[in-house]
Amino acid sequence: ACWDNITGARAYNTDHQTELLTQATAMMSETRFSLVIVDSATALYRSEFMGRGELNTRQQHLCRFLRALQRLADIYGVAVLVTNQVVTSPDPAAAYTGNTLQPIGGNIMAHASQTRLFLRKGRAGSRVMKVYDSPSLPEAEASYAITEGGIDDFKE
Repeated sequence: ACWDNITGARAYNTDHQTELLTQATAMMSETRFSLVIVDSATALYRSEFMGRGELNTRQQHLCRFLRALQRLADIYGVAVLVTNQVVTSPDPAAAYTGNTLQPIGGNIMAHASQTRLFLRKGRAGSRVMKVYDSPSLPEAEASYAITEGGIDDFKE
């Protein structure tokens, strides 16, 4: 039923992640898809490219991957959802601004994204989604709940 319309794959390293994107492009030339989800896009980059000495190489590889993902979206008209990780900022000034969490991937990730959302746990079983950056949406946040029926408005 529902799973008949879903194709999935697990990447084991950054080159494999890029190869899976190439395979997805080939599949889309034969079959109609509406959504591509890349879960934790930067996780493999963080584990493969260690330290500041490899930062440039990591960012270049990530940039090529994100450009290929954008090209896939443009050519086949699919929506792309990329999840990412955040880290605590090492900048002491961040503590004063209250913005201690930063997305992984730096400017490469920021510039490749059209709309960035920040998800976190809220109070009493709620979740909070904040529009972090968007060219078409104002900065705002909303509470929601994950229920047996799916995603719903949070009711206190």
